[in-house]
Amino acid sequence: MSHPDAGPGGTMVLTATAIDDATLVVRAREGDLTAFEALVARYQKRIYQLALRMTRDRADAEDVTQEVFLTAWRRLPEIQQEAAFSGWLYTTATNRCLTLLRKRRPITALDEQDTHGEPAWTAPLGQDPQRSAQTMAQLEALSEALGQLTAAQRAVWLLREAHGRSYDEIARTMDTTPDSVRGRLSRARVQLAELMSPWH
Repeated sequence: MSHPDAGPGGTMVLTATAIDDATLVVRAREGDLTAFEALVARYQKRIYQLALRMTRDRADAEDVTQEVFLTAWRRLPEIQQEAAFSGWLYTTATNRCLTLLRKRRPITALDEQDTHGEPAWTAPLGQDPQRSAQTMAQLEALSEALGQLTAAQRAVWLLREAHGRSYDEIARTMDTTPDSVRGRLSRARVQLAELMSPWH
């Protein structure tokens, strides 16, 4: 009897939303390219958005995202905890962004043009034009404010506030302690509150 999710010839059809990361990682490690493509589809946008907000440059964000998934494919045999795949992606992306930022000259307001016309944030769909314009202006102000944080503070804030990672996960990603993460996050929040005060 065929499995209800089986395709022609009894081959299992992968449904990205129905299969957990651990199962997909195991299958991808065994050479199942479709399983790896499902993982890419699940996380590519999130990793790109993290990289874009970290680097504030579309080309750099695209490069980081591509490198992260190429590295993931090559290093699948080394990933022992399959369920921790998403954390591995965030760690790898964050570290690549931090390395890139350390090599780059300081970002100024004029560097916003480096995004090639694509803002690092997008306004929610379905808003009326006036509200949408106000939201975009606020998001652009937030993007500029984030650019004034240190790279480490920006990474901690984005991982916590934009991507919902736990303090322990962020600490592992940043190779530090949860207390250090809380300290950096607190300082980032204070600085952002001051920079965003005109919008309050």
